[in-house]
Amino acid sequence: MVHTRRTRKREVPLSTGGIHAKAIELIEADGIEALTVRRLGTELDANPMSLYHHVENKEAVLRGVAKPVASQFRPPAQPGLGWQEQLRELATSFRAFAHRYPRVMAYSLTSPDFVQSDFPFWVALVDNLRAAQVPEHRLSRVGAALTAVFTGLLVAELNGALRQWASLHTTQGEGEEPSSGAEDDVEVIFHHTLDAAIWALDAQLGVQDR
Repeated sequence: MVHTRRTRKREVPLSTGGIHAKAIELIEADGIEALTVRRLGTELDANPMSLYHHVENKEAVLRGVAKPVASQFRPPAQPGLGWQEQLRELATSFRAFAHRYPRVMAYSLTSPDFVQSDFPFWVALVDNLRAAQVPEHRLSRVGAALTAVFTGLLVAELNGALRQWASLHTTQGEGEEPSSGAEDDVEVIFHHTLDAAIWALDAQLGVQDR
């Protein structure tokens, strides 16, 4: 009689950081919808029930992935630049960073808790606004408005809405070409919006100086 030896699945030590790292990997590969605690357990070679000692549920996992991703952002060095160019470089750099984690960022940017006072993007933005001589008592409000513009634009880009909207039919004027909805349209929209935000802030500061 031949006895077969049962092999028990090896469980690896778990940590909250390890769970979040694997969750980020799975989200970027297959999307938010495909992430479950059971699948995380399978991917981590662990009993899914043991994950609940570290994370309460899927929603807790999704909240948890935001901070380790956000902490990786490094604002660009900006020696010698005027505040307008500083702001443009910061927004462009943050956009490039968001494209490194498009699915995680598309989800995380919709959360009011994503941007915190110690978030590198916010710290750099406040520094840029100080360089623009925004009054100290207005820094938070102006920073909040610009953050809403940048993050809202990024969410629409990352989830595909911006590309779709750029291809909507409009009443064509004489000689006007319809939008292709291609990637270059999204690029143009981003930079036009960024230019408009900088122009509006510059104009507002000019009014205050008079």
